[in-house]
Amino acid sequence: MPLTRRLFLHQATLATAALPRHFFGHDVPPGDGQLFTVLFQGDSITDGNRGRTDDPNHIMGHGYAFSIASRLGADHPERNLKFINKGISGNTITDLAARWEAEALALKPDVVSILIGVNDVLFSLRDQQDPEGRNFGEHYSTLLAATRQALPNAVLVLGEPFILPVGPVKENLSAWQSAVGKRQTVVRTLAARYHAVFVGYQQVFQDACKKAPADYWIWDGIHPTVPGHELMAREWLRQVSKRVGQLR
Repeated sequence: MPLTRRLFLHQATLATAALPRHFFGHDVPPGDGQLFTVLFQGDSITDGNRGRTDDPNHIMGHGYAFSIASRLGADHPERNLKFINKGISGNTITDLAARWEAEALALKPDVVSILIGVNDVLFSLRDQQDPEGRNFGEHYSTLLAATRQALPNAVLVLGEPFILPVGPVKENLSAWQSAVGKRQTVVRTLAARYHAVFVGYQQVFQDACKKAPADYWIWDGIHPTVPGHELMAREWLRQVSKRVGQLR
């Protein structure tokens, strides 16, 4: 039976599964040199034109996931940290669910970082489907419930989808803001429900626009520039390090 169907059939049961201590805010301390795996999942922002082979020169792509992995890997080689990037350009939450078993659960990561939603918004605006983001929330919740059951000790990290008024986004700004805002609310709500680390990128970018124009940080309203990815990496590290001592 496909993962997506199994997830929906068992969602009610999974939602009541027992939570490990650290989901309630307890710290996950630095380890003793055992392998500690951080998985990044999402769409093109995470993908970052990553390599599809085991070539370590390109495997993390050129975005925020690369910046996080390079910084932590260089600062803490004794911690045996392993970083995996499985983002795929163009993915929606349903695309993510379809490959979740093989490209997330099977990897048995200690930290599962997800950034998804902007393509759901794009297709919603184009096709006039799921205007309130309910389907997005249901699929996302089911995926998180399955992850919590399969990987009860993993720390979940939910990144907030974001935009800035540049290019096509600026041309239809009110519609974009409304659609993205609804999915931002979904992600924040799910982070609380599943005791995940929430990374609020929208405010970070809005604050950054006080220092430089929007297109300095996000060139097309959706995809960050090099400085924009660095802002993301800094905020990810700031929030995740509060929970995970291995990444402090």
